[in-house]
Formats: sequence, structure tokens, C-alpha cells
Amino acid sequence: MSYSVIGSSVNRVGGRDRVTGRQVYSADVSVAGTLHAKLVRVPCARARIVSIDKTGALGVPGVRMVFSGEDLEPPYFRYGPVFADKPIIAIGETKYDGDPVAVVVAETVDAAEAGARAVEVQYEELPAVVTIDQALDPGMPLVQDPDTRGDSPFRDTNTLKEWRFGWGDVETASADLVIENEYSFPMISQFAMEPFAFTAAPDHDVMTIYTSIQIPTKMQKTIADLLGKPLSKVRVVAPDPGGAFGGKQHPKFEPVLAYIAEKLQRPVRLELTLAESFYAVRRTSARVRVRSGFTRDGKVAFHDVNADWLIGAYADITPRIVEKGSYAGGGPYVIPAVRILSRALLSHTTPPSAFRGFGVPQMNLAIESQLDIAAKKLNIDPMEMRLRNIPRKGQNFLPDDPACDGHWDQVIARAAENIGWNTPKESNRGRGMALGIKMSATTAASYSVVRLHADGSATLLCGTSDMGQGARTVYAQIVSEELGVPIERIHVVMGDTSTVPFDLQTTASRSTVYMGRAVYAASQDVKRQLQEASSQGSDSNEEILKSLFGKVSGEIIGVGTARAEKRDGHPLGGHTAFYELVCTAVEIEVDRETGGVTIHKLVTAGDVGKALNPQHVHMQDDGAAVMGIGHALMEHLIYDERGRLRNAGALDYRIPTTKDTPGKMVSVFVENEDGPGPYGAKGCAESGLLAIGTAIANAVADATGVRIRELPLTPETIWSALQEAGDRS
Repeated sequence: MSYSVIGSSVNRVGGRDRVTGRQVYSADVSVAGTLHAKLVRVPCARARIVSIDKTGALGVPGVRMVFSGEDLEPPYFRYGPVFADKPIIAIGETKYDGDPVAVVVAETVDAAEAGARAVEVQYEELPAVVTIDQALDPGMPLVQDPDTRGDSPFRDTNTLKEWRFGWGDVETASADLVIENEYSFPMISQFAMEPFAFTAAPDHDVMTIYTSIQIPTKMQKTIADLLGKPLSKVRVVAPDPGGAFGGKQHPKFEPVLAYIAEKLQRPVRLELTLAESFYAVRRTSARVRVRSGFTRDGKVAFHDVNADWLIGAYADITPRIVEKGSYAGGGPYVIPAVRILSRALLSHTTPPSAFRGFGVPQMNLAIESQLDIAAKKLNIDPMEMRLRNIPRKGQNFLPDDPACDGHWDQVIARAAENIGWNTPKESNRGRGMALGIKMSATTAASYSVVRLHADGSATLLCGTSDMGQGARTVYAQIVSEELGVPIERIHVVMGDTSTVPFDLQTTASRSTVYMGRAVYAASQDVKRQLQEASSQGSDSNEEILKSLFGKVSGEIIGVGTARAEKRDGHPLGGHTAFYELVCTAVEIEVDRETGGVTIHKLVTAGDVGKALNPQHVHMQDDGAAVMGIGHALMEHLIYDERGRLRNAGALDYRIPTTKDTPGKMVSVFVENEDGPGPYGAKGCAESGLLAIGTAIANAVADATGVRIRELPLTPETIWSALQEAGDRS
């Protein structure tokens, strides 16, 4: 089908402000009369708070309050998107390195910092749970008090929850080859370039929160519950974040600021340094043991998976991460028998949250590595191995969920073609391939309003957060396509709960599909009203509006909704709207003297349904791929035996730079307009990251003959593995 704007790579709405520094971020917000906050911490993971002497801090000129857990009275308010388990400040005991024990509030930043240094905390360091084995050890201390765990069957353990998924009979499944291995995926930081900055500003009976949150409506409800206010009395203003990647989905320190601001009736602001951000949020690590069976002709007979996920001191959204990451943990393949047991384990480490990929990369490393190992043992090409197991469009591969919704064999073919899969390789080079699949959101509630003004321009209101993914642009393209309004005459309003209608979340690569449908519906509503008002079908919008409103003027308002309701009985609460499927292929070179890896070429091929803005898709794929190179080759948070984070900050935590990017990056996609979104679109924001760690691991094995089952593949790790392999030979 031919479109006027859809399918074109129009310039990003707001892109110039981002690159010139004119964009206003949450740290740029200034509210008159603001007080400044600084957090007080103790240098260990777990400690009993013996006493907090605030005298010295209160003597610092400009200090107005020193707030701590002893200022709270039971029952203590706790919050969290899945389990309400996190207090607004440490009460009696710290749970992780960086857990704040007090907040100093002062007239200036300098005074707040001086006050924080003057707070004297007496504490007793206690044994901490830092590793998966410690979390599973019944002799180790409990991270959470059983009295806060409700009726959980695991309340007296460090298991937050466990999930069992699968079908068929693994015990009786017949296989010619059985492979069993263990894989490890690291803790990493979301490392958004924009640090966290929050302001809580009371104005009579309304509390306004300024924050770079991904889901303003979730924040609004949390603060309303905390302060006992109706939703109408809590306003969340969320300027477009400077990166989020899942780390800014849910509240961090906004609740404690709101509590203090309500008490003082003054605005209170907290800005974290980049290093402090490492103590605020991280990605969940995992250890996955998998036993896999294969037939002689390369078909997967079964997967038997046990996955342990090391979450932090509080749940945040990790139960959903483990649940969704595990449910389709067998990969995008037709498999007769699958059994998956996953456990979320509490630990005295930084509270985790979502991260681009939402649990898929952790499981992907295990499953896609197993396929490559089997392919080598069976003397089958790894690409052919995947083609023999991939479902065809309309074929079921998850028994109780939608069938394969795309031509996924085309995705594999595009990746292989662009990497030169069957061409000769130079010495010390290897190629690797991996498929990744992610289920999208299973429930949704997105509302949109389109206002067509008397002069033919338009304003679009929606609750999505534009974190750099280009949501403003795509939505403007939809309005432009449907109403014929030039994009430069469309203003997109986001990020203010007092202005925009409700959106459930900006996560799960869902925004183009769900909010896109709402924007499309609102545009259709406007179009319908225009047609009803038009005396002639050929009238322009301006002519119709002039005829309709005359000199009094006015506007046409369209409303659109897209919803997906919860489905009782489904393990995830509902069916996925679409599958986000990617094939990643790489060509790398290993320096055997140092263990260093050079990525010469990287290809991501995805099933996108319809690319509403092709350049956006390429940028999403490339950005996600570079981020994935981080956890593949270098990124990992390091905790010592006492649970202290040892590499917080940009100097000690290495992320990919321009020197680490591939020599050539290629992003291709398959478009069959078969998605549930407007014009047949599917989501694609996370696909570039889903399988890259495994593709690189497979390529390293291809280049060296050595299989490494732990990320990141640092030079030291690879060199050591090569030395060990040499010793064995």
C-alpha cells in the first residue's frame, strides 16, 4: 500500500533540541523556593542502624531537616510495582550498599552536602547475601522480614517467587544427543546518560513531582497512596528522559522527597551523581542450567531449564521480568517438550528493575548456545539448525499462545545474506548467529486526544514517554497521514499527567502498537467529524473548519483508545500482542595473544511488520546492538564478599565507546504489514539487544574452538580459556 508519510524517514521531532542541548530534562526544572537534599549512606551492604546523631548536621547553616527511618511510625508505607515491599527509607537495617539511612535537606546543595557529612551513624555490620549460592543457602540470613512477605509460601526463605512453565514430557522425550551446561549472565547498569533528578513541589493541596519517569501514571498512583491524596491531587511532570532503558520505569527516591516536601510545605530536590545512579538500579543477573535433547537430523527434542535470577533487596518489576523472560525461554522454536523452573532470589544488592530485553538475554545465552553446541556435534550448519526448528507463519510453538505471526525464516535469510554466512573467513575470525524472541505487553490501556485547530494545525496529547525512541515522530506521522496536516504543524504533548490522557506504560516495545492505535483512532475520529461537516468531499480541512466555526472559531477534538484486557488463567495474564523476533549475526576476530575481540561486522535482522519510520528502526537496532556489546564483552557490576559495589561510576565501569563499535553495522528488516499496530506495524525497540551476547559468544567459539559460557567475554576471560584449552590439549 502507498502512503504519503508513513514509511518515510522524516526527521525526528525534537531531535535538534536533543543534539544542541536545548532540550529541558528533569534536572533543568527550577521551582522557586526549592530545598536541596543529600542522601546519607553507610559503607556496607547490610547493617543494623544503632543510632543516628543529627546534631552536627542540624548545626550546619541552611540545614532545615535531617530525615530518617526513626521519624516514621508504623505501619510503614511500602511501595513497588509488583510487591509493595520497599520503604521510603531504611528502617532499622540497611538492605544493600547505598541504601539511604537519612536525608539531609537544606537551602543550598553545599549546605546539604555539608550536613550529610556531619550526620553520625552508628551501625553494626551484619552478614550479607551477595551470590546465588548464598541466596539458596537456608543457613544464610533472610533479606526481607517474613512479616512483610504476607502469605507467600517462600516467606521464610530468600526465594521471592518461583515459576514453572512448559509442555510435553521431558522425562520420556526421545533424543539422539543430550547436552547439559550452565551459563552465567552478569549484573549490569542501565547507564543512562541522564542521571536521576527529582523534585517534589507541594502547592496547597496538590503535590507535583518532576522526574524523568517512564511511566508517569504509576508514579502518580504511588505518590497518591503515600500521601493519602486522590489521583487528581497528584501531578507528575516527566520531561523526555535522556535515556532510560527500563531503569526509569518505576519510583526511586520520589516517594521520600514527596513525604518530606509535604511535611515542610517546600519544594525539595534531589539530583544523583552518575556514580550514585549505580546504587539506585541495575539489571538482574542469572545462572541458567539447561539440559537439551536433539534428534540426529537437528530437531530440538526437549529443553529442561533451571534458572536462578539474583534480584536485589526489593522486588521492583523483577517478578514480571523473570516470568516473561522464562515463559518463552525455550526460544522461537517448535519443541515437543519444554520444562522451565525459574526462581527470583533476594540478595543484599542494589534493587533491580527492567532493562531493555526484559529477561530475554539471560535465557537466550543458554538456549542459543545449546543450539550451536549441538549443531557442531551433529555436523549441521548453525543457520540450517535454526531453519529446521523455526515455526512457519501460523504454526503454534507456544501451546496456549498466538501462533508464529511472521515469516521468521526470511529474517534468518536476511541476516545470513548480509553477514556473508557461507563465504570464506580469514584466520582467527569467527561468525556467530543467534535468534531472539520477546513477547510484547499482554495488557494495555492507551488513550489519545487529537485537536484539529481552526487554522488546520493539530495538537496531539498522549501519555507515552519519548526516551529517544522517537515516539513523538511516529505519532506525528500517523496524524499527518490520516489528516493531511504537515508534520511541522503538529505539536505533540507528553509527560504531564494534568494534561495528557492515561497510558498504562512506556515499556515492552509496545508504544507504536498500542498508543499508535489510539492515535490512529483519534485521528479517524477527527476525520469522521470533518467528513460529517463537509458539504463537498473535496473540501480542504481549512475550508471545512471555516465553514463549521465561522468567525467564532473552534476546534475538532478526536479521542482514541486501545486496550488489551487481562485474561484470567493465562500464566502472563494475557496473550502477547505480537512477537518481537530478531536474528543477530556477527563476524569477529580474536587476538589469541591478548584475548581481545574485534567486531568486524554486525547484522541485526528483525520482523517489524511495517517500518513506520525506517531510519528510526535502523537507529533502534544499532543503539540496542551497541548496548548489547556492552554486556557481551565488558560490562558487569562487581560486588565484594561484603556486598559492597566496587565499580560504580564511569571510570571503573566500562561501557562501549566509538572504539568498541563494529567496523560495519547493518540493520535490515522484514516488512509484511502483518502486525497488530497501525499499518501492520510491530514493536522493535528491544530486538537489537536480545541475542547479541549469544551471537558474539557463538562467534568466539567458532573462531577459537573454545566455548565460554559466561558473559562478559572480557579479554582476560577469553585468554584464560585459551590457555586452559591449550593445557588440556
